[in-house]
Order: sequence, then structure tokens, then C-alpha cells
Amino acid sequence: MKKYPAMAILEFRDISVGMHATDALLKKSPISILKCGAISPGRYMTLIGGTTASVEESYSEGLYWGRENIIDHVFLPDIHQELHDAVLGQRGKSSGDALAVIETNTTSCNIRASELALKGTSVTLVEIRLADSLLHGKGVSIFNGELHDIEAAAETAVSYLTNKQFNFTHRIITAPHEALIEGINSGTEFRSTQLLNLGGETAL
Repeated sequence: MKKYPAMAILEFRDISVGMHATDALLKKSPISILKCGAISPGRYMTLIGGTTASVEESYSEGLYWGRENIIDHVFLPDIHQELHDAVLGQRGKSSGDALAVIETNTTSCNIRASELALKGTSVTLVEIRLADSLLHGKGVSIFNGELHDIEAAAETAVSYLTNKQFNFTHRIITAPHEALIEGINSGTEFRSTQLLNLGGETAL
């Protein structure tokens, strides 16, 4: 069951404007601020959750105070369960079927594209990364499923991102190597992943 029926993200060009707008939206309605803070490269991002009405009201207030300083934003009035859980830090597992990787220049458009892919197909969301320190403000999502479902999910996400003229890249991996699957399942941040013994040649 979803703890937060609705979620919204606002990404600001400047930290000072982001903090000011976040303060205003917090005072507007009884919402939960899930996370806020500076992201690379010198931007500010705020993630909120709560009832649909409260989140929408606070989201609108944030848009008002952010105005032209807002880089990207998204409001999800009925967020998909898997996306909800992934945003809160839960990870799925890749089973070894096909993978789709969607990389976008902002987090908000990746969230929206992921929502559309999940609601329109039978894929599983393995991971979504929200502008963490190593991504330079980017969003990355990874999906797992049968190839035809993965292709449909990628097509849905790409269609949305193309129509909205967002900058993005994506790839479909039809038969991922077991070492890649193991690496993805342990996390995609390089410094936190474990060494994988592939049983290949080693230097003496």
C-alpha cells in the first residue's frame, strides 16, 4: 500500500530560490517533505508526498515562487506503486530477462517517463536514481522484463521524452551478461559496487 498517494518533484536552477520556494510550499498545505537539498551542478531539488489535494496545492505554490527558475517539475496524482517504492529507496531485482535503461538530463522527466512505462506495460522497475551526487543532476531508470514488454516500455518512455523535447539517451539490452545483472542488483553506483569474480585470466 502506498504511504503517499501523490508525489511531486520541483527542480530549481538556483539553491536560494529553491529553498525559498520550498519554504512557501511547505506552509501552503499539510504535506510531507520527503527530501530536499542541493544537487549537482549547483541546483536545488524538492520531493514532496501526501494526499493528492495537498500535494497539488503545495506543488502549485512551489511553481509560483520558482517561476522561470524552475528547470523541470512533475506532479503524479496517483503514483504507480513500484515507482512510489523506488522513489523511497527500495530496489527491485533483475531476473535476467531484457533490460531497458533510460537516462535523462533531469529527474522529473525521468520520473514521468517511468510512470508511463510502468502503467502501460508489464515491466519491473529495478532502480531509479534521482540526481544523486555522481549524476550531475541526471535521472536514470532501469527496467527488467520480457523483451517485447521492455521494447514497449522503452517506446512509451521515448515517445513521451521526444514529444516534450527532453534530452535523453536509452538502450535496450536483450540478453544481459550474468555479471552485469549481478552488478545492477547490487547497485549501479560504481564506488559502492562489489568486485565481481568472472573467472577470467589474471596476471601473475
